[in-house]
Order: sequence, then structure tokens, then C-alpha cells
Amino acid sequence: MNENVLGIIAGILTSISMIPQLIKVVKDKNVDDISLVMLLVLISGLSLWVWYGLIKDELPIILSNAFAVLVNISLLICYMIYRKS
Repeated sequence: MNENVLGIIAGILTSISMIPQLIKVVKDKNVDDISLVMLLVLISGLSLWVWYGLIKDELPIILSNAFAVLVNISLLICYMIYRKS
């Protein structure tokens, strides 16, 4: 299998992994089971992967991680909106 195809498939799977969580949070308007620290660490790590992909000029790394950053930032925004003070 071509390594770029493998990278794209891996990137798609990992990038969409948080979408069910985001849908559940939006639907239920409940973030009680979401860890803010986990989200911040995940967004930081994914952002570093985007940076790494830019340095290495690796489109699969850039696109998949940039998409994952957007999904998780959306989840972070939901966390801020729906958290109970």
C-alpha cells in the first residue's frame, strides 16, 4: 500500500474519532464527562502535529491534524458554553 494512502486513511480515522463526542455534546448540551485538561492537551498536541507536517511538507499530516484541531476546538467551545459553573 502506498504510504500516502496509508497516512490519509489513518488521518481520516483519527480525525473523525471525536465527532461522535461532539455530536453527543451538542445534542445533550452536557459536558459533565468531558475533561478540560484532556481537551487542552489534545488540541496542543494536534497543533504541534500540524506544525510538524508543515515543516516536513506532509499534506496527510497537515490536513488530518488540522481537521482534528477544528473538531476539538468546537468541542472546547461547547465545553465553555455548556459547562455548569
